[in-house]
Amino acid sequence: MSPSNNLIGRRQETEELFSAFRSDKSEFVAVYGRRRVGKTFLVRTLFEREFAFHITAMLDSDTEAQLANFTASLVQYGYKDSSAPVNWREAFQRLTVLLDESNRKKKVVFIDELPWLDTRGSGFIPALEHFWNGWASARNDICLIVCGSAASWIIKKLFRSRGGLHNRVTRRILLEPFTLAECKQYFEQAGMPATDTNLLESYMFIGGIPYYLSLLNAKQSLAQNVGRLCFSTGGALRDEFDNLYASLFRESSRHVMVVEALGKKLCGLTREEIKKITRLPEGGNLTEVLVELEMSGFIRKYTPFAKKKKGALYQLIDHYSLFYLAFIRGSQDIDRSYWMKMRETQPYRVWRGYAFEQVCLSHIEQIQSAIGVSGVITHVASWRSEQTGHGAQIDLLIDRKDGVVTICEMKYSDTEIALTKKTAANIAGKRNVFIEESGTKKAVHIAIVTPIGLKRNAYYDIAQSVVTMRGLLVE
Repeated sequence: MSPSNNLIGRRQETEELFSAFRSDKSEFVAVYGRRRVGKTFLVRTLFEREFAFHITAMLDSDTEAQLANFTASLVQYGYKDSSAPVNWREAFQRLTVLLDESNRKKKVVFIDELPWLDTRGSGFIPALEHFWNGWASARNDICLIVCGSAASWIIKKLFRSRGGLHNRVTRRILLEPFTLAECKQYFEQAGMPATDTNLLESYMFIGGIPYYLSLLNAKQSLAQNVGRLCFSTGGALRDEFDNLYASLFRESSRHVMVVEALGKKLCGLTREEIKKITRLPEGGNLTEVLVELEMSGFIRKYTPFAKKKKGALYQLIDHYSLFYLAFIRGSQDIDRSYWMKMRETQPYRVWRGYAFEQVCLSHIEQIQSAIGVSGVITHVASWRSEQTGHGAQIDLLIDRKDGVVTICEMKYSDTEIALTKKTAANIAGKRNVFIEESGTKKAVHIAIVTPIGLKRNAYYDIAQSVVTMRGLLVE
């Protein structure tokens, strides 16, 4: 068995899954990550011919419907009795009979969208516990693979279980969005011509989400694709926002409130600020929502430089959500030419600058490699001046164990940037304020991250490093 030629990237995840398949013991593998990121595609591509049983759960269905669906899958794989089981315990007992009769050396059981099976009061979790603890784990021929987009459920009910599933998952695989380099491979494989600029702007618009990439039409320009997908009747991404959160979270209105609050404050909000804006209770509700959004890959939590955890900021990092809140939600009329018109406006230029910063924050490993510190232990942080009047803010700061702090200035432009005297003075001033306020004794370097590069002029040498698309595209 070898990786499919259809796979883009996913080398480490593929090796982990193959290792589980070839293991001399039974394995319980959990694959999790954001919706539309390609979890099902990965597992099916690698193992579809090896499935001894496979089921995809149904969204918003009751226990009776889920059991009927489970039974239909049992019959599809050879089980003789098509009558409905009384409960999940009986359903899993039937699965053990089916697997016992299989002559496969390693029996792959794939349960897709596992969280949807756990309907209220269904008894699904105890039955799964009994199936694994009482039968599968004692064998050496079962490879149970489960996945779900509700990453918070996976972590809460499987990874952090205090019951019978405590420490039972043998391998955890977090599937993250494609990098820029992987998106470029996808475009090439799909026959989609793309300059580095178009590739970058597509990432700023939809991130590295494989399903969203599959919606792009190779015969249209990026602007035409955006118009068709987001600003035309029936556009596939026009209503994706509400569907996205509703499918992942119970009482998703709370999650949307937090996302909307963060969408209005792009540099991030503290917990207290989020509480004040959303009016969500300080206790479990707010904590649960923030944890679920972070674990599902929509927001990030980070601690500013030299701050304690209580000073942590939360920031919206999902590219599509940012684009939706900035443009789609506010577009009243259905007009696919809307985006072409918006590209000439100041809101577009503001969004473009911020979206590029988010792309950079998604490629910190590539930036560190480009500035030559990939082998150095680092801590990534942000920083903002606390002195009235300065207004200095650093969105990406790399605190290095080799005695250097690198300030990353992220500037979007579709041409080479020529630093002016004013811009250079602003960068130098920000550096000086940071040194003064932080009290750091380390050397402070400047790295400028910009797509095309810097023109060599009198102010070019203010930066110790320049990172371009070439650096961001490193695998």
